[in-house]
Amino acid sequence: MEIENSLLEAAKKAREYAYCPYSGFKVGAAVLGKSGRIYTGCNIENVSYGLTNCAERTAIFKGISAGEKEFEILAVTADTKAPVAPCGACRQVMAEFRINRIIMSNMQGKRKQALLEELLPFSFDEEKLRQNK
Repeated sequence: MEIENSLLEAAKKAREYAYCPYSGFKVGAAVLGKSGRIYTGCNIENVSYGLTNCAERTAIFKGISAGEKEFEILAVTADTKAPVAPCGACRQVMAEFRINRIIMSNMQGKRKQALLEELLPFSFDEEKLRQNK
């Protein structure tokens, strides 16, 4: 429970740095690497919405760019009524790096946990890629 609280606090702090002049929808995320290090991210918008990067992927990519290749838990938060859930693109990136445990939350402290297979039951992975060759 302590690591979950640490991840959620890190996600809340990361949310403060969100660049979202178009939607005003601030999101923060934190991911725990196998090393024990926490990587944070916020959403970064672009006037061409397709070039926007979500908080979850920002956190994961920061970990990857720092040399981390294995992750354990990802937490995400936003100012929503219910705990915020990752988008489909983020779920697929989580599948790529086998981040199986996801904590979704909101700024009021509501939480919901899920396993990746619950959020993305038919993910595309390396095994499926090999089967299709």
